[in-house]
Amino acid sequence: MFIDIHGHAYRRPWPKVNGQPRLCTPDQLLQRHDEIGIEKGVLLPLIGPEHQFEYPSSNEDILEIAETYPGRFIPFCNIDPRSLTNIPGGSLSDLLIQYRDRGCKGVGEMTSNLHFLDPLVQNLFRHIAEAGLPLTIHIAVQIGGIYGLYDEPGLPQLEITLRTFPKLTILGHSQTFWAEMGRLETPADRCGYPKYPIREEGVIPKFFRRYPNLYGDLSAGSGHNALARDPDYGIQFLNEFQDRLLFGTDITAQNTPTPLVDLLLDWRNTKKISESVFQKVA
Repeated sequence: MFIDIHGHAYRRPWPKVNGQPRLCTPDQLLQRHDEIGIEKGVLLPLIGPEHQFEYPSSNEDILEIAETYPGRFIPFCNIDPRSLTNIPGGSLSDLLIQYRDRGCKGVGEMTSNLHFLDPLVQNLFRHIAEAGLPLTIHIAVQIGGIYGLYDEPGLPQLEITLRTFPKLTILGHSQTFWAEMGRLETPADRCGYPKYPIREEGVIPKFFRRYPNLYGDLSAGSGHNALARDPDYGIQFLNEFQDRLLFGTDITAQNTPTPLVDLLLDWRNTKKISESVFQKVA
């Protein structure tokens, strides 16, 4: 029923945190997929010093998992913009092409805590575009103490990137991205999950209309909140951009909630969205 655009798994079990498993093994993730009705899902490696866990996962881990469970996982690769020569003109194409040719269907989740317009980041964008791969980006609200590419309110650096690299397909993700569905009442609303209705459109729907290379990763609480905070507007948004919105969960631990599943099923079953829209997004 569903294809998940955003998931994480680790080859070996990790220690529990406060008595709870923090990170899924492939078998644990597949158990959740079967419970929810997910046919297959993208696996995103987490690399670099900024990502949210103490436990990195490598491109090789993801490829090994995908090979071990054929037909159930879609591997993405991940490359830090500071890799190799760590200079703005450094060539990252060989790495990207190698992983693409080994079966990776995209790049991400990009979590480097740098500015979008940092020359190293722009260099990576250029090479990803040349390799013909989509890129999943986690957008952050600040520099330091967090993971994700930084952008200011209104996401001007994202817009410059979309304009500079029209052949680069960007999948936007995170609280900071989806909070801009509506006009922000305060800049701090970018840090979380605004609950007020969409009284005036924010930059996200405007970017979708202006830049066909922008797609939406609806995973996690941020993607669900983007639609659920104002159901009438959320349904309108799904209908308008049905070809560029992708269902996701962002499951990390077995008990990670997946509210988007229930929301989409409810809207389909109550005919608030058509079967066609549901299938495209799901």
